Amino acid sequence: MDRKWWTLIVVSVATFMLLLDITIVNVALPDIERSLDSSFSDLQWVIDAYALTLAALLLTGGSLADIMGRRRIFVTGIAIFTVASLLCALSGTPLMLNLARGLQGIGGAFMFSTALALLASAYGGRDRGTAFGVWGAVTGASVAVGPLVGGVLTDGIGWEAIFLVNLPIGVATIVLTLAQVEESHAPSGARVDWPGLVTFSAGLFALIFGLIRGNPEGWGSPLIVGCLAAAVVLGVLFVLVERRSEHPMLDLSLFAKPAFDGASVAAFVLSASMFSMFLYLTLYIQNILGYSPLESGLRFLPVTLLSFFVAPISGKFAERLGIRWFLGAGLAFVGAGLLLMRGLEVGDDWTALLAGFLLAGGGIGLVNPALATAAVGVVEPQRAGMASGINSTFRQVGIATGIAGLGAIFQHLVAKSFVAGAGHLPPGVRPGAVADFVSFGGARRVGDPALARAAEQAFVDGLNDILLYAGLLAFAGALLAAVLTRPRDFVAHAAPAAAM
Repeated sequence: MDRKWWTLIVVSVATFMLLLDITIVNVALPDIERSLDSSFSDLQWVIDAYALTLAALLLTGGSLADIMGRRRIFVTGIAIFTVASLLCALSGTPLMLNLARGLQGIGGAFMFSTALALLASAYGGRDRGTAFGVWGAVTGASVAVGPLVGGVLTDGIGWEAIFLVNLPIGVATIVLTLAQVEESHAPSGARVDWPGLVTFSAGLFALIFGLIRGNPEGWGSPLIVGCLAAAVVLGVLFVLVERRSEHPMLDLSLFAKPAFDGASVAAFVLSASMFSMFLYLTLYIQNILGYSPLESGLRFLPVTLLSFFVAPISGKFAERLGIRWFLGAGLAFVGAGLLLMRGLEVGDDWTALLAGFLLAGGGIGLVNPALATAAVGVVEPQRAGMASGINSTFRQVGIATGIAGLGAIFQHLVAKSFVAGAGHLPPGVRPGAVADFVSFGGARRVGDPALARAAEQAFVDGLNDILLYAGLLAFAGALLAAVLTRPRDFVAHAAPAAAM
């Protein structure tokens, strides 16, 4: 078999493992909460610690890969990710789990930032669209099938199994990559942009940390104000450094191309709207409707199947018919799906979400391959790592900020609605812990029917509101992506880049 197809296989397997760990964790959160005695904030960190380090180091990983070798950085990332997965499974406290998840994110950043660059260096012409279509199908399927896989492992073995499953996959992928994937990198002479690397990663870390902790710490607290101020200062320094650098890690001229801006907007919006909602939809299906992890995962299958079957078709036709239309239409479908999920009432079953799941799944399938093409299609092959890294950064920043922003709104609305409906708080429950109490089915566990009804109503009210905001964000992203993604901004890729 041609080595380029081995490249597609290992990149797809690694991407599947990486993205699976974003959503596979969702259905295990209630079990983790009970096992480790976690708070709602602890559980947000299970998702956000991963997204935080992943987002902060994606561009760094892409830049290092262009210089040091994409295969080398890719394999390094898989090794870190695999070791971190073992540490997650061995965790006995929320703090240890979240630290291990942060280490997973570092490995994931090196993997994800080089994935598209490896494909871009191996494929050209019509084969590139096919490769990106397959990769897009894997991307959509991995994010959506995560709840099902997580449900099977959590119900059958325990929450630790969702991390242990990465060990054999990681080792096999490393062996296959070293044996079959050719090395590639940018032309010789480039150097690591250490000032840019430090200012970008530190600034992005401060920004996302501030967004994640803003609600629990208070937006006016010294910690949050300091983080957001540091993010602004470091961001300005990064721009100044990159303008003066002979070998910048991020060529700021890329943002002069509207198509690159459109791809960045689409990556951010897809993650901030749809993917961040998986956390809250999972809590609804498990803790409010009472389904087990496996039953919950099965109910996400409509999203999985639609995204999986639509993505190869999108990859095949996106370049021929216009990438802008696939980005715009896909995000519009996602927005329509999120709005269709609204209108939930107490007593509804999961089928009230079904029409929205179908539309959103089709939208994910339309967007992902076109987004992969747009991410590296506006640059020359030697800068594919940089372009891939920044697009992947926008994806992960979208997930982190989406969970943080929607979570802040959700917690406020749930607490307000529950206190109004219940008229009092259960013994030992502080007002600040109301969202935890409701989200994890606490009212059901105390056996008070009135509290259970008030909790369900509060959760449904909060979920309906954040579905509205997520849907409107997706529609705004659809419009911007369609307007900005101009065909003339794309660079021809008639043949694969030669391995260096």
